Amino acid sequence: MVALILLLDQIVKIYIKTHFSPGEDYAVFGDWFVLEYIENQGMAFGTTFGNQMWHKLALSIFRVIAIIGICYYWYKQAKEGVRREFLIAIGLILAGATGNLIDSMFYDFVFPYDPCMGFNHLEGSGIKTDCGIFGEIETRHTGFLLGNVVDMFKFQANWPEWMPWLGGKEVFPAIWNVADASITSGVILVFIRQRKYFPKKKVKESREPRAES
Repeated sequence: MVALILLLDQIVKIYIKTHFSPGEDYAVFGDWFVLEYIENQGMAFGTTFGNQMWHKLALSIFRVIAIIGICYYWYKQAKEGVRREFLIAIGLILAGATGNLIDSMFYDFVFPYDPCMGFNHLEGSGIKTDCGIFGEIETRHTGFLLGNVVDMFKFQANWPEWMPWLGGKEVFPAIWNVADASITSGVILVFIRQRKYFPKKKVKESREPRAES
């Protein structure tokens, strides 16, 4: 299952990266679900982490450590004979974390790097490049564990206008990928099924004989 999710995740990302221009979108199901090519330099759903090299490196190293920890926990739970459904949930989280890590590890070596592309701009990085009519731009650091993550899925649905606070706003404005969906599915599965995955052990109360007065 993990291998299939990783394969699907990378196929979609490579297709988007080789067939779409930066920022290009394509309607899949009407206007409410589209493919839109973006790259993010930080965490899931396009969130950022910082503008220094060690920020991105720390995030990638954390991902590596987390993946190792998940693998160990997964193996340990399998040996203890837990519910297969729980192992599937852990596998979903593992696949998602690994899928995004692959981008950071290898994409800077596999695909040409354009420092002038908007997704590679990083104010405060200290790495400056001349981008012609756009002038001098600060761009991100590149290399192993420093690459961007490719995102492409986007919902374009808005809350009804009559709803307080949310009216007219996007239901889910983030752009995501297969790996993000896999992590989210695994976490949701653990959350809603936690009573089945972590049953409480019944403690038998031991009654001591009462001392005769």
